[in-house]
Amino acid sequence: MSTTIKAYGAEDAKAHLKPISIERRACGDDDVKIDITYCGVCHSDIHTVRNDWKNSKYPVVPGHEIVGHVIEVGKNVKKFKNGDLVGVGCMVDSCQECASCKEDLEQFCEKGMVGTYNGKDKHLGGHTFGGYSTSIVVNKEFVLSIPKNIDPKGAAPLLCAGITTWSPLRHWKVKKGDKVGVIGLGGLGHMGVKFAHALGAHVVMITTSPDKAQDAKALGAHEVLISKNEDDMKKHKNSFDFILNTIPVGHEMDPYIALLKRDATMVLVGAVEPLKPFHGGGLIGGRKRIAGSLIGGIKETQEMLDFCGEHNIVSDIELIDMFDINKAYERVIDSDVKYRFVIDMASLKG
Repeated sequence: MSTTIKAYGAEDAKAHLKPISIERRACGDDDVKIDITYCGVCHSDIHTVRNDWKNSKYPVVPGHEIVGHVIEVGKNVKKFKNGDLVGVGCMVDSCQECASCKEDLEQFCEKGMVGTYNGKDKHLGGHTFGGYSTSIVVNKEFVLSIPKNIDPKGAAPLLCAGITTWSPLRHWKVKKGDKVGVIGLGGLGHMGVKFAHALGAHVVMITTSPDKAQDAKALGAHEVLISKNEDDMKKHKNSFDFILNTIPVGHEMDPYIALLKRDATMVLVGAVEPLKPFHGGGLIGGRKRIAGSLIGGIKETQEMLDFCGEHNIVSDIELIDMFDINKAYERVIDSDVKYRFVIDMASLKG
């Protein structure tokens, strides 16, 4: 059984998003049905709509930063009840059996995690549809509790931008007193600054734009390093314990490698594309590391949300109506948002 609901989607790579109808499965024994109130807009949404990664399935209904209220639960669901404020991030399923899943690393499921959109829908066939819609039905293991004391609008981007930056900070054990660089002050970077600051690190925002200095400090950065200033870059050479690199496109790596201490790590979370060649000597000379990080598992994502509740951390957002989404996409591409768009789904329901 299934239900037809309202959504916004794109029919092909060149099409604007527009109102469409999609099917949602009935709420099964292990499922939670959620009335969506807010959905964040991620750059991955745009890449998928426009088939930049050459794997899109149409029609595409994006959205994997979902916040809403439970309106139905299956008989095997004990953790959630009607009315609970919950979230759904980038995954809605995984095999739950492989080594990664058993270690609470579902994002690395060896059989392939099921994306909230553009994934394989094992219930209805075809592919999954995301949060640019009025409701969603999700397996209970992939539903997250949103702390009641934080703004649900600002909580939506935590389900992707938040966990994408939180996971590497925790995995590489960033701690009080560490000197942490965050490269790029966008949707990911501004969350990296907030988290690193809350963890007690000395936070340095690394940016090409002097205009971003005031915002960076307001978000929690202790210093701002302009990467185009060679003299300032030299002053910070070999001094960082950890660098979070959120640049979303291919770029020069050597200047940032030079900033790392011996045995320190720079983690890439933004550039899902080829990087420009870099000199191996920069790594070898200091036993330095370049690593990558995806999102986080469900357990880690819940820990991040709980931390946000304790420290009152949310994303800085601009709330938009659903029918403004195409204009918002262009503004994201132009870096004209501080720092994340969130859709008010009441505008789709009305």
